[in-house]
Amino acid sequence: NICTNECKSYKYEDYRETADWLLSHTEQRPKVAIICGSGLGGLADLLDNKTVFPYKDIPCFPNSTVQGHASQLVFGELQGKQCVCMQGRFHFYEGYNIATVTYPVRVFFLLGVETLIVTNAAGGLNPNFKVGDIMLIKDHINMPGFAGQNPLCGHNDERFGVRFPCMSDAYDKDLSILAKETAEEQGCSSFIQQGVYCMLAGPNFETIAECRALQKLGADAVGMSTVPEVVVARHCGLRVFGLSLITNKVVTDYDSQEKANHEEVLETTGMRTQDLQRLISNLLAKM
Repeated sequence: NICTNECKSYKYEDYRETADWLLSHTEQRPKVAIICGSGLGGLADLLDNKTVFPYKDIPCFPNSTVQGHASQLVFGELQGKQCVCMQGRFHFYEGYNIATVTYPVRVFFLLGVETLIVTNAAGGLNPNFKVGDIMLIKDHINMPGFAGQNPLCGHNDERFGVRFPCMSDAYDKDLSILAKETAEEQGCSSFIQQGVYCMLAGPNFETIAECRALQKLGADAVGMSTVPEVVVARHCGLRVFGLSLITNKVVTDYDSQEKANHEEVLETTGMRTQDLQRLISNLLAKM
């Protein structure tokens, strides 16, 4: 069965083929999947008893092309929990269609995963946020979805989920409470925030007018990923916990000389990586 990244849609059999191949190549049976955002792939390095699969070796699996993304699936154990980690996600702006961007999530579901943890690097829209803050995602605004780019468009396969899934409970409240407790215990409450993540398609950073509009819509942080994966995860009935690392403050003043850039994003993730990894690791221990 040949499947290319340019696939406009996938069949149940494609996801099944990928999942079965992975299950036959590792003894790990993960209950938790972690998608690592830009510069946050170090999470996978914490796993014990690792099995690593480069994306290019996995049947039907897409490939990541962005700096800061390693392009491999890592199976292993973290705090005694069996996990699978995506080092490098797929973005709409790389030219992938939305079905390809979300392909791994349905594979995780077929592997037996029950909880999805998503991380990303995001620009801070909330004026109270500082660079280096970690925002627990409580909700999202799906801008590409507003424009018809929803991963659930097209034929609905009941084996994954219902035709009209609810999204008012997209992010698991219990996991959020647990994360706040965990942050307090490890002494990093001072830079933990909670808020609404807005996804834009990218790849350009936002204009000043766009940032002001998003603030008025109630968004606290803005990025170019995460939301499609969350939509598909909830469709499959997975619990979701999301974290945004605030890597830059968006520019909302026409007199400002500041400019957003990807180097700054990777620099900030480097500064906060240890805290973020510890937070997720300690959270897993409590789950």
